[in-house]
Amino acid sequence: MSLKNNSIWGDTMPTGACGINCDVCKLNLLGTCSSCGSGQSPQAEQKLAAQQRLFGSTCAILGCAKMNQIEYCLRDCHQFPCDNFTQGPYPFSEGYLQMQERRRKQSPPAFAPDKSPLDVPAHFWDDLQKKDLNTLCNLTLFNRVSPYQMVFHFLNEDVLVDFNARCLMRDNGQGWETSPDPLLELVTVLYLNSVKMLYPLGKEIVGVKDLKEAHFFQGPHALKIQPLLKRYGQDLGGFKDAAKYLEGRPVEMADVAYQLFPFPRIPIYFLFWQGDAEFDPRISVLFDRSIEEVFAADGIWGLANRVSTALLQGPVNR
Repeated sequence: MSLKNNSIWGDTMPTGACGINCDVCKLNLLGTCSSCGSGQSPQAEQKLAAQQRLFGSTCAILGCAKMNQIEYCLRDCHQFPCDNFTQGPYPFSEGYLQMQERRRKQSPPAFAPDKSPLDVPAHFWDDLQKKDLNTLCNLTLFNRVSPYQMVFHFLNEDVLVDFNARCLMRDNGQGWETSPDPLLELVTVLYLNSVKMLYPLGKEIVGVKDLKEAHFFQGPHALKIQPLLKRYGQDLGGFKDAAKYLEGRPVEMADVAYQLFPFPRIPIYFLFWQGDAEFDPRISVLFDRSIEEVFAADGIWGLANRVSTALLQGPVNR
């Protein structure tokens, strides 16, 4: 699988590091202007040399991408939108950059396998409000912070569960505020409603094909790993950075592998094999066998996909 954009003129990179697609520009068709290519492409080096020769300076965006070996700023750079975009005259408007900055800090949208918006049924919260918080904390390693609130560590951040307000909250630096995150809310409520005992960890690590409900993970219920392959298939360094940012623990599996903790006692493993001339990049997601004690297949699907989304987000420029 090649992640390059191939045009009819050969192995070219019509999309520039800044995100502009030169294939749809008349100047490119006329031969007036060539594509800059990605920050890792030969075109970038050629373009920068031509700019320096003709204008005595180079495009700050392309130069930065080339220096830092970033293919596409919008996809790969954790600092986007940076000063090279906000203080320059082009390629994007102020409104577009503000939208990008705002939405990158929001929790991702969540959809059910049938593409409908995801929500948490009220009766799930009804059931949860009947639970004893002290018992739940003992079983999950969550921390009780008030008679009706508990906090857990989700990957690299603390999240508060408010039983009275029936929501999740995050610390904005000045206190807790409601943080809509439907998929995380759903799997959290499912987990707290299902946990019954301290389940031993580390006895058996399994893939989806080894789970009791393995038949579930097909078609629309397949784990969403294709976006991870598209983003990190040729960038294992970027995958490592994202996993480390989420406080992942490296493990001796595959070319690169990390153990991640969406809940303190629920590990998930992401294994990455780099592609080469013969084989495409591959990702496997593994679980501790004990996950089946607290989640049905749809809950495992939701939790794994929420962690995949966090890996796609990577380090967030706040």
